[in-house]
Amino acid sequence: MHVLVTGCGGFLGREIVRQLLRRGDTVTGISRGTYPELVNEGMQHVCGDLTDAAFCLRSIRDVDAVIHTAAVAGVWGPWEHFYSINKLATDHVIAACQANQIRHLVYTSSPSVTFDSKHQQNLDESAPYPTTWLCHYPHTKAMAEQAVLAAHSPGKLNTVALRPHLIWGDDDPHIIPRILDRARRGRLRIVGDGTNQVDTVHVINAAAAHLDALDSLDRDPNRGGGRAYFIAQDEPVNCWDWICEICEMAGVTPPKRKIRYETVYRIGAILESVYRILGRKQEPPMTRFVAAQLAKDHYFDISAAKERLGYRVRITMDEGLESLRKSLEK
Repeated sequence: MHVLVTGCGGFLGREIVRQLLRRGDTVTGISRGTYPELVNEGMQHVCGDLTDAAFCLRSIRDVDAVIHTAAVAGVWGPWEHFYSINKLATDHVIAACQANQIRHLVYTSSPSVTFDSKHQQNLDESAPYPTTWLCHYPHTKAMAEQAVLAAHSPGKLNTVALRPHLIWGDDDPHIIPRILDRARRGRLRIVGDGTNQVDTVHVINAAAAHLDALDSLDRDPNRGGGRAYFIAQDEPVNCWDWICEICEMAGVTPPKRKIRYETVYRIGAILESVYRILGRKQEPPMTRFVAAQLAKDHYFDISAAKERLGYRVRITMDEGLESLRKSLEK
């Protein structure tokens, strides 16, 4: 197939591009930045802004499928910023796919679209969207996910949404550096009792899930299309044991002190109010969303992805951690 990948320069997008190229697909990448290393590997590149509807219409064409990973993540910032990049840009991608008769659209969503600050234990896709939101990221991702699934029309545009959880791996520019930075500065505390279980997903598995979803849509859009799927390692871990192991790999003192979840949640609420009143653009050191994510269980039933999409784990937790250990030692 000829596959177009939005957000091709991101951590997940890069791995998707490389897996597609390795299996012989033609790949076009769209991003706002340039990535000559991916072009050298065989990717065609288009530079532009997905919030521009005209750009999307003329650039997302003459391909068989689109994998839409481009998004803005985070727990702080103005609504307009998150809405324009996560929801409006997705609307433009959908419209371009429909206008230009593209067959398949795979959307990268997030498990946070179901997170309501309570424990999520072996949750499946029947979980509803929350009625209130702790930050703009999950809210706008949920809006975009719903738009993608509503656009599913077998035989015309086949769509699917994937919810990979806590993507990590070698060269991770997000989760691992943030953990290590806070630990080095002595600003990492165990939130809650330290027993919460979480799912994660290695970037190799997260990317492979997108290829599995694409292939499933191509084989039989009625089987897997029009639905959202949780994607994970299928090996839930103790959140704080996992964080401590990563710290030890990097030679950083792991957190040992605990702080009550209720205390941290209140601190996050106060900081959000203060930062909002003062108009501060930088993220507060704690927010309600982060407090809840650090203290609550969030692991998922991924049987639907395995049964309907053919998803399988390519790299185990132990294999991924060993590879990460070697990369941190360099």
